[in-house]
Amino acid sequence: MIETALREGSHFFEWEHRRLTGEAFPADVLLTRVNSEAGLLLLASVRDITERKRDEQQVREVAMRLERAMFGTVGAISRMLNMRASYTAGHAQRVGEISAAIAAEMGLDLDVQRGLRVADGLHDVGKIIVPAEILSKPDRLTAPEYSLIQAHAQQGYEVLKDIDFPWPVAEVARQHHERIDGGGYPRGLKGEAILLEARIMAVADVVEAMASHRPYRAGLGIDKALAEIERGRGTAYDANAADACMRLFREKNYALPA
Repeated sequence: MIETALREGSHFFEWEHRRLTGEAFPADVLLTRVNSEAGLLLLASVRDITERKRDEQQVREVAMRLERAMFGTVGAISRMLNMRASYTAGHAQRVGEISAAIAAEMGLDLDVQRGLRVADGLHDVGKIIVPAEILSKPDRLTAPEYSLIQAHAQQGYEVLKDIDFPWPVAEVARQHHERIDGGGYPRGLKGEAILLEARIMAVADVVEAMASHRPYRAGLGIDKALAEIERGRGTAYDANAADACMRLFREKNYALPA
């Protein structure tokens, strides 16, 4: 610090200072080089920042409480959806874990991973418009019933669009059934017109859905799920997300979340 101030003319930093009583306190310190008749001097300006640090800690604590409340709300909504269709219990949470793992494998930062967990927890909220008997129907859906199921992506967007999340949660919910070649729904988006988070979720959603039990079939297992991702790599599914997913399961011993 002294060397920096002497070399550059000044140096500003935070420091744990001590009062005459010996009590430590946080301080801003400015060292300034001064040329005087007596020679080269360093002047130190010290400012007590105890109150500022206390305020910053309070802001951090409030932010943490708000984040916990947000994640708690997401979890509550997810549990409510599970009550309507018990066969998908845990689906959203598992998709969130798989999505976050894929994002990490792709080198995406922790904030993207956290956003995916939130978006995945809410991605099927639009299914609130679908009667429970259709969600749990053990037979093939009729065309009108399938159209109603497809409408959940847009309806999810309508439910979420006015909530000011720090991530594009509403758009991810709307886009998670879009496909790279434009063959998805509800808008037939193609390629990079689809948000990266939605492209990742599309892969995770398919893997979890195929590997898990459904009323109309037994779980197909992870091998068949990965074969589908491999088949659709670059056409239905984002190539980078597909590759990351396959590496996780085939090379790094990643297992489906319980």
